[in-house]
Order: sequence, then structure tokens, then C-alpha cells
Amino acid sequence: MADLLKTPMTYDEDSIKTLTPREHVRLRPGMYIGKLGDGTMSDDGIYVLIKEVTDNSIDEFMNGFGSRVEITIEDNVVSVRDYGRGIPLGALAAAVSVMNTGSNYEEDGKKTVGLNGVGVKAVNYLSSEFMARSVRDGKAHSVTFAQGIQTGEEWEDNVKEKDGTFIKFRVDEEVFGKYNYNLEFVEQLLRNYTYLNKGLVISLNGTQYVSKNGLLDLVNDNLSEEPCYAPIHLSGEDIEVVITHGHGYGETYFSFVNGQYTSQGGTHQAAFREAVVRTLKEFYHKDYDPSDIRSSIIAAISLKVSKPLFESQTKIKLGSKD
Repeated sequence: MADLLKTPMTYDEDSIKTLTPREHVRLRPGMYIGKLGDGTMSDDGIYVLIKEVTDNSIDEFMNGFGSRVEITIEDNVVSVRDYGRGIPLGALAAAVSVMNTGSNYEEDGKKTVGLNGVGVKAVNYLSSEFMARSVRDGKAHSVTFAQGIQTGEEWEDNVKEKDGTFIKFRVDEEVFGKYNYNLEFVEQLLRNYTYLNKGLVISLNGTQYVSKNGLLDLVNDNLSEEPCYAPIHLSGEDIEVVITHGHGYGETYFSFVNGQYTSQGGTHQAAFREAVVRTLKEFYHKDYDPSDIRSSIIAAISLKVSKPLFESQTKIKLGSKD
């Protein structure tokens, strides 16, 4: 070992390597999807991949297209079918395989999650099998890939199916090792989508999820006992808030930005915590200790933000200052 440490490392032009986006994602997947894991934790990479695909379907719903998303998981193969506009047929292959290709870069796509053109491409690169199919106006285009390399395509005319996009993939064990899906984790992910998008129907292996009352349903579904008072539910064009207090200690928050669950909070959650304290102090004209006001709080907040800045590709913490 000592001899190895003494050996000078060659550093010349041949030491500099340029990787393609596909190669980089496969070599450093954690930079794009967080940890890999084997499916035993809710934030393992295999669930992030489901979210990345589903986010595109949710973006369609948020833009007024398609009210149903169907997801199946069988033998570790995941499929997601939405009934939105369908990816433009001629751009399908690029949309799912060429990094930084997408439709949400302009101002009219501002309040969506998939802003960086990375997500579904990472899914493609990290899958041993990947297929995308788009249906538009009676025509369909399908493309298939293996580890991000295209293996085939098919064009169809006179298609009777409804418009929309279908994605199917199997996570690559060469990258992830052995894994299994815990459907309870997937169910919670899908429930969050419905809480944030009233009227959206999502099915998982035939079981449907829908929310009539948005974040109010989320808070009520997560109460372990009767709260101190009925949850207060406020909503505006770009914000929805639910707040109550329980009987325990600590603070519980469910925070979202453009439909993305920000499990680590961020600037929006920090601002909300401060606003709660300031509002109660001003209303009662009392100098309450902030920790007393926030103790046992149970709250949910959802914002729609123009061009959000997340602190990583996994989008679990908002960094926007505005």
C-alpha cells in the first residue's frame, strides 16, 4: 500500500474523460435520483423513477388535459398510462432519451414539476427495458430502449385508442441490484398526487384514488386522534393551506410545490412557519414564544410557483427565495 501511495499519478490529456449524459447517469445515478436502495425505504430510487414518469402525467392534468392516470406494477415492471395530449409523435424518441429536451422551458409551462428535461430520460437510462408510446389524433408512435439505447420503433395509423402517453419500464438490476416494490410506498405517493389535484383519478393495479377536499383530506387522513380544533382550510389561486393543532409535541408539516412533495421543506415551509407565528402574535397582541405557537401544529401547504428552484434533481427541498 505504501508503494502505491508513493507512485505518482499520471495527469495528462488522456486523463480527461467526457461522458455522454446516458453514461453519466448510469455511473452516478445518485446525482439524479438520490440513493438507490432496494425498495425497503420510501425514498429509494425505484420510487423516484415512478415519480419522475408520473410527474409528466400530472403536469398534463395541471395544464387541463386528462383526468385519469393508470399505473400498474407487476413482476417489477411499471407502466404508466395517462390520457393527456400525448407527446408529439415526431419528438417522442428525443423526449424520452435526449437530456435537456422538454416542453416546460418557456413561460407558459411555468407552474409544473418537470422543468429540467431530466426525469424521464434518467428513468430510460436506468432501465433494462423501457418503452414509450404516444397516441395523438388516431396515430401512434412507439419507441423501445435498453439501458437508454434505442432498440426499435413502430408507427401506427387508424388507432382507436384515446390520446395520451404510455410508459413502461423495468429498473436495471445492473445498477440497482436486487429490489422489490413496496406497494404501500407507491400508494402514498399516488395519494399525495390526488390530494393536490382535486378531480384527478389515479389507479394502482386497479385500485382507484381520488380526493374531493384536497389537502383537507390529507390532514384528516393523517390525524391519529381528534385535533384541538377542526382543521382550518384556506385556498387561493396558487396556494392551499390546512392547519390545526394536536395534543402531542413537535411540528408536522406536509409541504408541496407544483405538486412535488418537499419532504425536507425549504423556503416556502420556513416562510409559512414564520407567518403562523406573526399572525397569531399580531391578532392577540401578545409576545408569544414561537415554539409555544408551533408546538403540536399539524399543517399542509401547497404552492404553485413560477420557475421553482429546487436544491437537487430529487426536488425534495425548495430553494427559491421569491
